[in-house]
Amino acid sequence: MTDTTFHMRKPLLAGEAIRYWQLGAIAEERFDVPDQPMKGEMDPFFFLTKHKNFIPHEYPCRTAFAERYRGARPDVRGAFNAARWWLPFGSPRLDLSGFWFRPTRLATWARTFIEADTAGTAKVRLGTCGGAVVFLNGAEAGWMAPYSRNLEAKAEFDLPLTAGLNEIVLFFDDLAERDARYFIQLDYLSGPKAAVAVPVPCAGHAVEVVEAALDGMHFDRPAYFDGDMTLIFAAPLPTDVRVDVAVEGDFMSTERLDYGFTLKAGETRLRVGSSSAMPADFRHFRVTLDADGFVAARSIGVEICHTKRQGEAPASLAARIAETLDEISEFSERDTVRAFARLASGRGGADTDAMIEEILPSIEDCHDCADFSLVPLIWSRTTWGSAIGTATRARIDRAILGFRYWMDEPGNDVQWYFSENHALLFHTSAYLAGNLLPEETFVRSGRKGSEQRAVGAARVRAWLDHFEVWEMAEFNSAPYFPIDLKGLTALAALAPDADIAERARKGIVRLCEIIARSAHHGMVTAAQGRSYEHTLCAGRSLELSAVARLLWGRGWYGRRVHALPQLAVCLRDHGLVVPEAFAAIANHRGEEHQEWCFAQGENRFAALYHYKGRAFAMGSAAHYRWDEWGYQETVLHLRIGERPEAAVWINHPGETIQFGYGRPSYWGGCGAVPRTHQYRGLAVLDFATVDEQADFSHAWFPIAEFDESRVSGNIALARSGGGALFLKGNAPFESVKEGPSANAELRQHGRRTRWIVRVCEAPDLAAVENRFSALVVQEEADGTLVIEDPDYGTVRFRADGSAEAEGRTIVPKAFTVAGTATMLSAA
Repeated sequence: MTDTTFHMRKPLLAGEAIRYWQLGAIAEERFDVPDQPMKGEMDPFFFLTKHKNFIPHEYPCRTAFAERYRGARPDVRGAFNAARWWLPFGSPRLDLSGFWFRPTRLATWARTFIEADTAGTAKVRLGTCGGAVVFLNGAEAGWMAPYSRNLEAKAEFDLPLTAGLNEIVLFFDDLAERDARYFIQLDYLSGPKAAVAVPVPCAGHAVEVVEAALDGMHFDRPAYFDGDMTLIFAAPLPTDVRVDVAVEGDFMSTERLDYGFTLKAGETRLRVGSSSAMPADFRHFRVTLDADGFVAARSIGVEICHTKRQGEAPASLAARIAETLDEISEFSERDTVRAFARLASGRGGADTDAMIEEILPSIEDCHDCADFSLVPLIWSRTTWGSAIGTATRARIDRAILGFRYWMDEPGNDVQWYFSENHALLFHTSAYLAGNLLPEETFVRSGRKGSEQRAVGAARVRAWLDHFEVWEMAEFNSAPYFPIDLKGLTALAALAPDADIAERARKGIVRLCEIIARSAHHGMVTAAQGRSYEHTLCAGRSLELSAVARLLWGRGWYGRRVHALPQLAVCLRDHGLVVPEAFAAIANHRGEEHQEWCFAQGENRFAALYHYKGRAFAMGSAAHYRWDEWGYQETVLHLRIGERPEAAVWINHPGETIQFGYGRPSYWGGCGAVPRTHQYRGLAVLDFATVDEQADFSHAWFPIAEFDESRVSGNIALARSGGGALFLKGNAPFESVKEGPSANAELRQHGRRTRWIVRVCEAPDLAAVENRFSALVVQEEADGTLVIEDPDYGTVRFRADGSAEAEGRTIVPKAFTVAGTATMLSAA
């Protein structure tokens, strides 16, 4: 690595985190334990966290790892060898979180310097989920080893600093199981007056310009449907800089594209390429700058959808079914879903076999999410096995027989068995695989296929029993509708038991109804039990958009899908009928407004309220976990007009790094769940946070996607088509102008923040402001929030979650799973 003869200095105040580091590569090694079964069942409450964001389920690999390493000095291995620099971009942590599909042992070295004005003892606090060892000036200064999966622990150390530069080296490690929070945070609690001084290979000013350029970096558009993709850097660089751009999908995507550029001195714009040549979906762009040996990176995300190529949807369902299979066959990511579409449309052959072969290792090795790949593979093998090459077909059979279908079978993987969507796919796979190979022995269970089928059938029926009473535990969730549809469509098409096939068809129709009720012009616009940045920040490329196109002729295609071709084949070949009436509900254009109240999850733990007219829609979770630590819940989501991107949601960030891997993340979910009320087009959100959480709440507010907008003080206005939005805070709004969410984020700073939200039909912003600028919340002694609305009159939001207005009372605890849709006058 280039010699580091200069230092980048940053002030270090008492109570602040040390944010600047030199960083080594992450060392990774598998951590396998002897195959063994687990105990447990599907847990419909797993994400309703009782302690911060901690998920309690523990795999045998964690048990073995903890027995060996928890509470003992970490096994320091390797040595510090700087590969790049870590710049904070607003985060207090050195955060390397990610997703690992097998149990994987991680280890990393990092280094920084504290430059002290005088000698003295500094007190520091180290936070991590794994283990860490602190070295000061070459001598060990302390260690910690909680090794609690994704649950941060903290320890304090005294560091005897000398005057001048003091080298701080940290070794940290952990066991990664699926989504892993892999970070360190070192807080300088007290000590001599000091600065952080990080060695760099070029003058400090040049380094600061690189940091500024990355800190303010953003795309020139919030989404791309055609034209060039251009990165804008916040500051011109003093020298030519090497730029590497890695383009990746979400954590399950297998694709990565790498590009190399030179950004000339003084330039601030970099053309990355044509959006039509980039893969569709919400994509992460990891941008790495190399300025004279100073290497730093930042990730930024943006949606790409090839709407021009796709054009308008065909008029007939039969044509849309054919179009769907054509689109997935030719343009989807190479996986078993694409192979399924190709086989279903007569495109078998060597390339289709190759797609299957590329995914088979993850199934053979029981990677997490392998069940997503297995269901379409079993269907393909069952229905079009003769169109698959002999060698590939034999390997498929071996993979099916060797797979782990449930936690009571022996294994050492970290497949996620506990969530509703995964449980359905495991049981569906066991049932259909046993039926496919009835006389073969399934390796892990030791059962004959006929026995495996019987066990799978019983579990499928139990899953359907639960679903038919409580429906989606991961309530109304855009990314998980397709996963449930993946399992249900396979059952509807292939189940050898007529009762299961019929119940699956009814389940599909019910999910389609919920999608339609919660959609605005085909796009789901509602509170969601589990969401991600890549599903919220995407609209047209989300799979539910393609489902709406297939069913109702309104939507677009992304690149990665789960259930879409299976749904198409069910409609084409297996007698599935989705009521035509759902189309008008999903694409509501009537004069009246729809109020949709329903509940989801066991014991109806999520009461959901949704209100829409032809010009707007807004949905929220009613009386849901107020003031608790959240997970991935989006509690309020709205759209105005007919442009899918004119969407707004409000949350409290679960982490301050954008496009990270936290659950909750910056946009996906809520670090602190707000008190939330909604009555028709009026809503109120009250956020209360604690010191270790981010000190602001914020709204996704994509200015470029509105016909007009304005932000002034504590009021924000937007209009798209005939729909309009009024936002009012109890503190001034900050409109973010730089960085990944430039011109798409409103922040409201403070530990206690309030948002008044009003959607309506309006011809211009002046009409909206004149009508709603006087909205205020009055709080009564019993906790009731009272708002005088110009249309609804006195609206009372009570502390039990109920809402009273216009002589009506809305009581969330009375919402049913079946739900009630009420048509109300727009007046």
